Amino acid sequence: MSRFDPRGKANRALLAGVSEYDHTAPDPQGVNGQLPAVRHNRTTLEDALHRGGVFGTGEVRTLASPAPDDFTGALRRACREARGLLLLYFAGHAVTSTSGNELHLQMRTARVLTGHGLPGSVSFSQVLGELAESNAEQVVVILDCCYAGNAAGIWHRFDDPKRKKHKILLLMSVQPNRCILGGDADVATPFTRELTRVLDEGGDVWLSDLYTAVKERMAAAKYKAEDEDPQRPQALAPPWDREADVLLAAGPEVPPPSPPGDPRPPWFARLQDLLDRARKAVGRSGRTALAALLAVLATGAGGYGILALTGDSGPCVPSLELRVLVDPDLEPAMRAAADDYVTSDANTTAHGCRRSGITVNSAGAAAVVTALGERTDAWQQPREDENPQRDIGPQPDVWIPATRADVDRVTDAAAQEDRVFALLEPEAEPIAYSPVVLAVPKKLGAGLEPTGQPLSRLLTALDRVDSEVELHRPDPEFTGSALLATTGLYDDADARGAEQSLARVGRPEPSAARLLCTLPADDAVDDRSAALVPEFLLKSGIGCHRATRAPRVAAYPDDVPGLEPAFVRVRWEGGDRDADARDDAVDRFHTWLTGQDGRTVLGGHGFRSATGERDLLDTEPVPKGLTESVRPAKAADPVDMERTLVRYGNAHGPGRVLYLLDSSGSMAGRWDGPSGGPGILKQTLPGLGGEDEYGVWAVHGTGDRTHTELLKFGTHKRSDAEDRLDSAEVRDAEADPHGALLDALAFMRERGTGDDRPQLIVYLTDGEDDGRLTGKALEEVLERAGGAGVPVAMVSLSSSGCDQGRPATGIAEAGRGRCLDTGDDLVPALHDEVAHVGSGEE
Repeated sequence: MSRFDPRGKANRALLAGVSEYDHTAPDPQGVNGQLPAVRHNRTTLEDALHRGGVFGTGEVRTLASPAPDDFTGALRRACREARGLLLLYFAGHAVTSTSGNELHLQMRTARVLTGHGLPGSVSFSQVLGELAESNAEQVVVILDCCYAGNAAGIWHRFDDPKRKKHKILLLMSVQPNRCILGGDADVATPFTRELTRVLDEGGDVWLSDLYTAVKERMAAAKYKAEDEDPQRPQALAPPWDREADVLLAAGPEVPPPSPPGDPRPPWFARLQDLLDRARKAVGRSGRTALAALLAVLATGAGGYGILALTGDSGPCVPSLELRVLVDPDLEPAMRAAADDYVTSDANTTAHGCRRSGITVNSAGAAAVVTALGERTDAWQQPREDENPQRDIGPQPDVWIPATRADVDRVTDAAAQEDRVFALLEPEAEPIAYSPVVLAVPKKLGAGLEPTGQPLSRLLTALDRVDSEVELHRPDPEFTGSALLATTGLYDDADARGAEQSLARVGRPEPSAARLLCTLPADDAVDDRSAALVPEFLLKSGIGCHRATRAPRVAAYPDDVPGLEPAFVRVRWEGGDRDADARDDAVDRFHTWLTGQDGRTVLGGHGFRSATGERDLLDTEPVPKGLTESVRPAKAADPVDMERTLVRYGNAHGPGRVLYLLDSSGSMAGRWDGPSGGPGILKQTLPGLGGEDEYGVWAVHGTGDRTHTELLKFGTHKRSDAEDRLDSAEVRDAEADPHGALLDALAFMRERGTGDDRPQLIVYLTDGEDDGRLTGKALEEVLERAGGAGVPVAMVSLSSSGCDQGRPATGIAEAGRGRCLDTGDDLVPALHDEVAHVGSGEE
């Protein structure tokens, strides 16, 4: 490595500070506690790097209490973009493995499980792997966390056959196997505090100088780690050769500190003499002399004379931090806007100091609406059983939901409360606009009319193009766009049927970006999948997956409301101590965000104008697959949104399952053991919970009575249901699947009247009696299954039971269910079908 001056190159600094954790003690799985001092770490270090002159505008990014995916996504982006210097800083909790061979950086969602499981953490080895593969010429890692010194050993053990790790240098806050203290909530932690002070001293600051100075300052201050051990910073590996170093700051020279006992700056006496002499000159010569005086002060006192005359206090004080809570789909765009704003002229004083910082975080939309409407008391005073600060985040100064209707939902809920601790003040106009679109693979979208169609008609047309197409939608309880899409899905349709039209993938993805990330994991799925997502994601793309996505075109359903992000000032009871300063900071951010600079950032992320023809804010040519201007769909309605959430909950609430077990004589050889009929059904019972209703019919007989009740329909303990299946017997009789299925469809349709709860019929048979499922008998079952609104899973113990043309295949297709035979992985697949309806284990 040669002496490296990164100025003028494409540099990046990624500052990750985890001050808020979702799980903390006394939660047995929680980390030690919150780290409020880390908030100051982020802002003071960011300010110092901006003033240092090495990193330019937009080259420093802060991550406020990121989740693991947020951290690794931002790290990959920084590794991709940096061509000169890449600086990675982490402050937060960290733990080592039991052997001490790994360091785990604990992100916001971190937990500690029995057996040393560490979900919510990122291993330092993984971080090294990303950094080694980065495009940066040099990498500097700064760790301010417990066990930071252990990172050096991991660096030495890191498998690096291409010798890429040697461009990575480490600066660590404490020696190996030591924990550090959490610091004071009012200032940065000791290591970062001294680090930023050295960076702010002015002049060229090389990494070797920084390490030496910080180590000396911490020794002089006698900072302690836990157990009263001295806290000694570490580096990999000192001392540096003067020709092998990295420049981290190149700010203006700052005069040396005042001598002991003299409260005045050292230049003060000389400045006072200049002022005395100049005062006489001004008296003799007037304005001309005043101009000369200012020039002398600027030259002779390094500019400090002018600052003194203007009353400035000198070095920048820590800036006020705004807390901005956003809808999850909006987080990447709003975080980018906040990053640009904090470094903009609008947020900088005349003396180069930052006016305010911004911490952006997101949380599930339904949870936020409930917390702001009904749980503001718990947000003010968290309780163990109810803690929005833990579950959502800090009390926001600004809330940016997906639509103004969310504000109305909060207001309506708050009106029912005895006392509310938060007051919402929404701005009159939305920030931007983005329609919710049906994003269709290009090869499937050629025949669709992109505008002027309701969602139901678009889906029907898409099904005609390819009956194998899958429809995906994120979780409507988590993002506003998914809830708006679901109102369109449920329009003039029952929720249960609408949910059945969606691809069966277990739990839906939490956000549209995550959904579009997961689809490319399987090319075949990606190529046949349509997704209900905000349009802006089709332009801005996503950064969490390297796989190439199938190109998609947008169809714009005219009955699905679009995103109209609202800017809402949130005032908290008792939060008026700095209300004026916060109001000023909020007003400045709002003015910038809705002005040209903010519109440029939002346009780059694919948003449209909030008024007029809803043109794209970006002036570049319209991306392929999108429409230049769109007519806005109907506005979001808070009542519709609340009703849709209730219906969605019902459609995914306790389910109903009716099992039909072929008990005819031909089943005798397929009855006993885990692969026999009763044994297979027993293995699906874990998918059902205590609130699910289910029953078992033993199918036999060809007369008026086609079955007997083996397990009464209702709720059951699993052990009771297993006992009943164990007692099941084969009957010396044939079976009538035609009559049994008609009875089952009528039975379940009657129970499903008036609610949206999920339902399923499972018919397990060896297929020996399929002769009674032909001609008019089969047509009658197909017609009834197609209109009953109850999926039918046909399970055949024959390897050819689900071949094309077999009755089971047609019945399953008509009932929008699945056909499974022994050629499939039958038991797990049937368990998944039942679990999709039930509320038990998934």
